[in-house]
Amino acid sequence: MPTLSGAGYTAEISTRGAAVRGLRHGARELLTSWPEGGPVPYFAGTLLAPWPNRVGGAVYTFAGERHELPVNEPGRGHALHGLVHAAEWRVDEEHGSRVRLAYDLAPSPGYPFTLSFLVTHALGERGLTTTVSCGNSGERAAPYGCGPHPWLLGGRLHVPAEKVLLPDERMLPRSLEEVAGTPYDFRQPRELGDTPLDHTFTGLSSGEVAVDDITVSWDPAVMPWVQVCTGTHLGYTGVAVEPMTFPPDAFNSGADLVVLEPGDEHEASWTIGVR
Repeated sequence: MPTLSGAGYTAEISTRGAAVRGLRHGARELLTSWPEGGPVPYFAGTLLAPWPNRVGGAVYTFAGERHELPVNEPGRGHALHGLVHAAEWRVDEEHGSRVRLAYDLAPSPGYPFTLSFLVTHALGERGLTTTVSCGNSGERAAPYGCGPHPWLLGGRLHVPAEKVLLPDERMLPRSLEEVAGTPYDFRQPRELGDTPLDHTFTGLSSGEVAVDDITVSWDPAVMPWVQVCTGTHLGYTGVAVEPMTFPPDAFNSGADLVVLEPGDEHEASWTIGVR
């Protein structure tokens, strides 16, 4: 398991799910962690691809063809967080403050497409930057999206978003609303307390969400959505901040869906650090 050091940070990277298993600034833990051999609680630190969040009913239609994915959220019947979060990645290149991991996703039931991934984790002055490059190495177009799943340790939340996507009882999109006048307005930092939160935000004035002074930052032109989930209703510590290329169930709605033609590549990156 690679351990990175640089610029006052230490990061523990797992080959399982290309995950950030731990991140410290000095002696301070910034993220929830898990034992080296697992299990991985609530997707902590893993990469979510070729879709983040949910595919409703684990069924979607793409290019006129219906696909049925394996259900891994049985209580709701959905396909959750993609196909690579539990995969074993290979170390492609490693230095003191940087590691690159690789994974080739073969066609599988419900996702008959071929993708090649490179994930680079690198420490710098701003913290840990993760860059995900995904190429379509197959012979047919593929639907695609990605995002991370870090759980930040803290309790004061700042989300510079104008809109919130309210879910139905199955956690699928119901309506997109202005945050003003709702409990989901975090445009000014405020304490979460015991407030349960598992909502998708967009209309970002900047690509940075903060929990106390710990930030996740990214380019909102590439990832215009972010899921924020508190652990209170799960009996878990932390706040998950998950920038996403598209909203929940985009394999069905088509909202901000990336379509990778054969030979196409997509790149997204984000940085976790302390202000």
